[in-house]
Amino acid sequence: MFYPEELVEEVRMKNDIVDVVSGYVKLQKKGSSFWGLCPFHNEKSPSFSVSGDRQMYHCFGCGAGGNVFTFLMNYENFTFPEAIRALAERAGVQLPEAELSEEARKKAGRRARLLEVNKEAAKYFYFHLRSPHGETGQKYLKKRELSDETIHRFGLGYAGKSGADLVEYLRQKGFEDDLIKEAGLANFSEKRGLLSQFWNRVMFPIQDINHRVIGFGGRVMGDGEPKYLNSPETPVFDKRRNLYGLNFARTARAGNMILCEGYMDVIALHQAGFTQAVASLGTAFTAEQANLLHRYTESVLLAYDSDGAGVKAALRGIGILREAGITGKVINMRPYKDPDEFIKNLGREAFKERIDNAENSFFFEIRILEEQYDQSDPEAKTRFHREIAKKLCEFTEDVERENYLQAVADKYHIGFENLRKLVLAYASQTGFARPVERPRSGVQQRSNPEENAKKAQRLLITWITDEPPIFPKICKYISVEDFTEELYRKVAKRLFADLEQGNYNPAGIISMFEDEEEQREAASLFNTNLPRMDNVKEREKALHDILFSVKKNSYEYYTAKLGNDVNALKQVIDGKKALEELAKTHISLDAG
Repeated sequence: MFYPEELVEEVRMKNDIVDVVSGYVKLQKKGSSFWGLCPFHNEKSPSFSVSGDRQMYHCFGCGAGGNVFTFLMNYENFTFPEAIRALAERAGVQLPEAELSEEARKKAGRRARLLEVNKEAAKYFYFHLRSPHGETGQKYLKKRELSDETIHRFGLGYAGKSGADLVEYLRQKGFEDDLIKEAGLANFSEKRGLLSQFWNRVMFPIQDINHRVIGFGGRVMGDGEPKYLNSPETPVFDKRRNLYGLNFARTARAGNMILCEGYMDVIALHQAGFTQAVASLGTAFTAEQANLLHRYTESVLLAYDSDGAGVKAALRGIGILREAGITGKVINMRPYKDPDEFIKNLGREAFKERIDNAENSFFFEIRILEEQYDQSDPEAKTRFHREIAKKLCEFTEDVERENYLQAVADKYHIGFENLRKLVLAYASQTGFARPVERPRSGVQQRSNPEENAKKAQRLLITWITDEPPIFPKICKYISVEDFTEELYRKVAKRLFADLEQGNYNPAGIISMFEDEEEQREAASLFNTNLPRMDNVKEREKALHDILFSVKKNSYEYYTAKLGNDVNALKQVIDGKKALEELAKTHISLDAG
């Protein structure tokens, strides 16, 4: 939902960033700022700074930065509207209700009722486990070595010996039969009426990222079939777009996610301290789940079963992760079948060691491929090398393919040029680009002019926000139009207008953007690392160089647009004059 800018700003101003961040990070005041360990990457020395004056945060280690909304979006993985709502509730600010059509209102009401009935069912299972009727479930969970704290955290429960008990309980709570059925909690038959399919099972509530119960998994006690029974898909439960344990794992801050096959694996890992573990929901891993993971991490470790089916699932998962742009690695479970067995037998530290030594997903694929060919047979070995060449051609980026080509040649003792020829031969047949040519000299390519221009614009915005008094000294040489990146231009327009009116509010500028990526990019403009300068003369020269670079890029940008843009001519004429004047102008940074 869209909220008016004035309301967004009211919410931001009523939530002091130091107070909010202190709820997540231990901060210590040093000078005018507060410092702590960055919650967005692993570090031992504090590089995470929170400024009460600017109402912004910045990590000098990983570059994360922004205002109070950005922090909540990054830490809790909220959308912008979700961050606004959370902070509005914290500050007691009343937000307007969304205006919904009658149809939308009914749909939203139905979803809310489905979530309510699921929540009540979860309560039933939870308390049933703790009653004398839940003794079977209690014994099973204790046998699996789960602590009371873990059982409580995951809301584990037990469905009794009769499928009628849950239905009767929910009816007594005021839920209609059609709602109970629609929630996937029971089925109707002419012979027996409405009965729950969940009976004599330990129950695993499945929650969305906001901790709302959307479905259930049930593990049968004894030898019944199926061993695991999951809720069917419902309006609130889409198996392809949710992951078990993600409601906890999304804030783990481990730098990666561990993808498992089953609920018990996730729970065992969380109990052992690996709270970044998740699992798919009774189905094969999907592209939708990979995209969901990509919201929270760039790196996924596969902790699948070590048997044949697990290896096959891992190979499939690697491809899906790669398509989603996620780096995948494989954790070696041997000699045990799964994470649960592994930790019970070898413990937490041994599993941590396996995480640290997780196998690169490409080399895992090659290793599994190698097992299919007799390496003592020259013909089979040649076919294996051809298969490697085919796999290498799956890399669409030239540099990445070349790096793997070198690594594979070294690892499998294949001549680099010989393997390269195989790749070229396969590439020519399939249309893949030839491997990138490495420069023979040590001279690197020149830096990207476009990136240099953007960097100069970022540096100038950061400098102005760090030292607002310089703005009156440079405003005659620079204009909003000189910022050739659209987002930079929007930031500069607001910043310049605020400074002309005597305001200084970079934290409020970030809130102009509702898109999460734009907010993060806008935040980075206020936190670019400025060059180190020892004296005033060096600082004056650096500022002059940055100004000149921004103006020169602007002049070239609009010159290139002549003939296509009627406004470009004015910008070119004005830009040429400003460049000539700036070239012979000294800008003093002395006070006054």
